[in-house]
Amino acid sequence: MSVADLCRAYGISRPTAYRWINRYNETGPEGLVDRSRRPHTCSHATLEPMENAILVLRAKHPSWGARKLKARLEMLQPELVWPAASTFGNILSRAGLTSPQRKRKRTTPCSEPFSLVTGPNQLWCMDFKGYFATGDGKRCDPFTITDAHSRFLIRCQIVSRIDLSQVRAICEAAMREYGVPARIRTDNGAPFAGTGLLGLSKLSLGWMKLGIVHERIQAGRPQQNGRHERMHRTLKEDTTKPPAASLRAQQSRFDNFRYVFNNERPHEALNNQVPASLYHPSSVRLPRKLPEFNYPKGLLLRRVNNSGDISWHKTRIFISEVFRFEELAFELVTPGFYRVFFRDMEIGELNAEELRFRAARRVV
Repeated sequence: MSVADLCRAYGISRPTAYRWINRYNETGPEGLVDRSRRPHTCSHATLEPMENAILVLRAKHPSWGARKLKARLEMLQPELVWPAASTFGNILSRAGLTSPQRKRKRTTPCSEPFSLVTGPNQLWCMDFKGYFATGDGKRCDPFTITDAHSRFLIRCQIVSRIDLSQVRAICEAAMREYGVPARIRTDNGAPFAGTGLLGLSKLSLGWMKLGIVHERIQAGRPQQNGRHERMHRTLKEDTTKPPAASLRAQQSRFDNFRYVFNNERPHEALNNQVPASLYHPSSVRLPRKLPEFNYPKGLLLRRVNNSGDISWHKTRIFISEVFRFEELAFELVTPGFYRVFFRDMEIGELNAEELRFRAARRVV
């Protein structure tokens, strides 16, 4: 039969008939098997050098996701047109560099009773990361400070003890370098807060003398310091696995992390900018010596002794040990009844007839 007759008999076109005949002539009966219609090339496929650059950067920063890698490469090579973040994710997935995570239930963010942060140094956040052991079995306690607006990591330093002297020294060094913030936010643990009068501690009292407002989050509400807690999660991912050989080696990891976190790592909350591009030191410098505070005229002044007492008409009334050697002011409200102040803050009331001091209620 002619090709034309065959085409009429089977209801196909002549080009289709010739295609099948040629495939049979080339490979025999195997040529009649259905073949994939997948194209041999893809016009919009990611170029191999680009894909290699993505994988190299991911190897350098294993905790970075697709969006961060894209933002960083756009910073490094802005002249290139990089693919979408979803393509970055596909490249990582093909390379076996992704691990799908189960979605966690998240609590509703809460900023109450704190005010909004709109600029650098309006609020510093402080906390301890939580201890872990280095390779030599030593306990590692990192103390961290961040600027809430820019996410700039001001300090990440290991302390040998979680006490007043070391934390105060780190804070003072940070303020000498970057200036004094308007507010500081911490949890309610030592040495930031105490169990006595109004939850004050010697550390928070020192901040008060500098004009710093101390914000303490509510117990069981870590989301009130959520930006700082999120930094801690990244800190743990990038610096603790595998364990460092010693505390010195661990501190070296922290120093490198701090540089990368501030200068290289894009932050989605900052529109993929780095913290160092938004942060600048405070214009309020740490004074060499605290200026004297002068109470208004007409107030009674008493100095607290080493035991936390004041002298009142040949007797002693306990106030709080946190105010040792500090001067307090007493404002007469009604006969025998006084409001008690430390600088600008009302700390309680004194009943002179009963010789009893009662602390003010802390507003949460």
